[in-house]
Amino acid sequence: MAVSSETAAPESTSDSEADAGTDAGSGGGARRARIARFAVLVAVFVCAACGLVYELALVALGSYLVGDTIGQASIVLSLMVFAMGVGALVAKPLQPWAAAGFAGIELLLALIGGLSVLLLYAAFAWLSLYLPALIATALVLGLLIGAEIPLLMVLLQRIRSQDAGSAVADMFAADYVGGLVGGLAFPFLLLPWFGQIQGALVVGMLNAAAGLGLVLTVFRKQLAKRARLLLLAASVLVGGILVGAYAYADDFEVTARQALYADPVVHAERSQYQDVVLTENTTLSGSTDTRLFLNGDLQFSSVDEYRYHEALVHPAMNGPRGNVLVLGGGDGLAVREILKYPDVRSITLVDLDPAVLELARSDPRVRALNHDAMRDPKVHAIAGDAFTWLRTNRTEFDSVLVDMPDADSTATAKLYSTEFYSLVRHAMTEDARLIVQAGSPYFAPKAYWCIEATLRSAGLATTPFEVNVPSFGEWGFHLATKGSEPPEPELAPDVPPLKSLDQQTLDAAATFPPDRSRVPGMRPSTLMHPTILDYAKGEWINY
Repeated sequence: MAVSSETAAPESTSDSEADAGTDAGSGGGARRARIARFAVLVAVFVCAACGLVYELALVALGSYLVGDTIGQASIVLSLMVFAMGVGALVAKPLQPWAAAGFAGIELLLALIGGLSVLLLYAAFAWLSLYLPALIATALVLGLLIGAEIPLLMVLLQRIRSQDAGSAVADMFAADYVGGLVGGLAFPFLLLPWFGQIQGALVVGMLNAAAGLGLVLTVFRKQLAKRARLLLLAASVLVGGILVGAYAYADDFEVTARQALYADPVVHAERSQYQDVVLTENTTLSGSTDTRLFLNGDLQFSSVDEYRYHEALVHPAMNGPRGNVLVLGGGDGLAVREILKYPDVRSITLVDLDPAVLELARSDPRVRALNHDAMRDPKVHAIAGDAFTWLRTNRTEFDSVLVDMPDADSTATAKLYSTEFYSLVRHAMTEDARLIVQAGSPYFAPKAYWCIEATLRSAGLATTPFEVNVPSFGEWGFHLATKGSEPPEPELAPDVPPLKSLDQQTLDAAATFPPDRSRVPGMRPSTLMHPTILDYAKGEWINY
C-alpha cells in the first residue's frame, strides 16, 4: 500500500507506548496496556484462524475438482509454508511502519484469500489453468500470511517491551489456538453453513475487520490523518468487493458449474462429501439422456446404464440370494435389478452420502430410472462409510455387490484394499457370490488387475469379465467366491428378461483379448500401502 509523505517517517516506540497508555506511573495506563496487548493477541488468533481456513479451502477445492487429495495437499501446504518464510523476510523492511504495513497486508490478504476459491473455480471451469492458478494463489497467500507475525511482534513489543522468549510464547500460543479454531471451523461450520465460495468470502471479511480494527483503535495515533483515510477507503473497496462477490456467489456457481458439463444441469448440490450434479438432454433419437455426476465423475447415463447394472447384478444372483448386500450404488439402479428376483427377501444398501440416497428417493428423474426401488419395503438404506459399517456388521449375506467410485483418492483407496475385501469376505455366507466393479481393463489395465490381486490376497477366488458400456467404454468386473476354485460366470436359470446380457454374452465377456490379458506381478493394495488410480496414465500410483 502506498504511504503518503505525511506518514513516511517510521513509527516511534514512544508514540506507541503513549497511545497504549503504558505510563509506568499510571495505573490506568497499565490497564490500557494490558487491554492493548490482549487486542493484539486476539488479532493474532483471528488472523491465524483465517490463514488456516485459506489453506484448507485450497486443499478441499482441489480434492473436489481434481480428486488427488494427497497431491493437492502437498502442493498447497508446501508452497504456502515456503512462501510464509519468504514473507517473514520481506516484512523486515516494513517494521518501522508496522501498523500501516500490517493493515495493508491484512486488507490484501482478505481480498485475495476471500476471492481465492471463486477465482480458482473460474480458472478450472473456463480457462483450464487450475494448477498454475493454484500455485500462484498459494504463493501469494503464504507470502502475506508469513508477513503478519513479524509485524504483530513489533506492535506487541511497542505496547510493553518484554524478553524475546516470553513474547514469542505469547504470540505463538495465540497463533496455534487460532489455527485449531480455524481448522475445526472449516469442515464443521463454514462448509455446512456457507459452502466453499461464500465461506471463503466470510473469512475474508473477518480477516479485514480484525486487521483494520486493531490498527484503527489501538495504534490509530501512529497513523497520520491521510493514512487513516487511505486505509478506510481501501477497506471500503475491499469490503464492497467481498460483499458483492458474496451476493452473486450463487449465480456465479451455477454459471461456472454449467460450463463444466455439456448438458443442462437440472439438479446440483454440494453435500457434506461431494458435488452432486444431475444433467439432462435430449438425444438425436429423441430419447432423454439423464446423467449423474459426483465430483465431476460420470456415474451413469440413462441411455446405457442398464448395460452396466445388468453386468453388476445378475452374475451374482446365480445361487442363494435371499439376503443381499449392496455397498455403494446409492442411486438405486442396482437395487432395481435385484428386485427383479421375487425370492429376494431383504436388500441392505450402504452408501456414504445421504444426499445421493435422498436424490434416489425423491428426484422424479432418478425415481423413474430406478423404478422407485429405494421405496420398496425390502430395501434398507444406510447412510455411512462402508468400511466402518463392515467392521461392526454381524450379518452374513447371500450375495454382495460392491459398486464403489474409482480409487482416485486416498478416501476411496481404502475401499479397494486387502483389509476392505477381508471385511467383505466375513460378510459373505459360504456359498455367497461377490461382484466388484473394477474400472476399465482397456483404459486402466494395471488398476483393473491390481483389484483382482487384492481380492485374491483377501482369500477370494476370482473370475474377471468385461462388458461394453458406451458411456464408459469397455468396463470390467470381478466375480468372486470364498471357494478355492474361480466361480463360473453363469446367470441363474430363472434370470428375468434382460436388455443386454445373456449367457452367451457373459461367456464371451470372460474371455479377454491379448491386449487386455492379466498383468502379472500386480501388488495388492493395503491400508498402509494404498494404490490410487491415475487416470492420465491408466495405472496405480503406489504409496
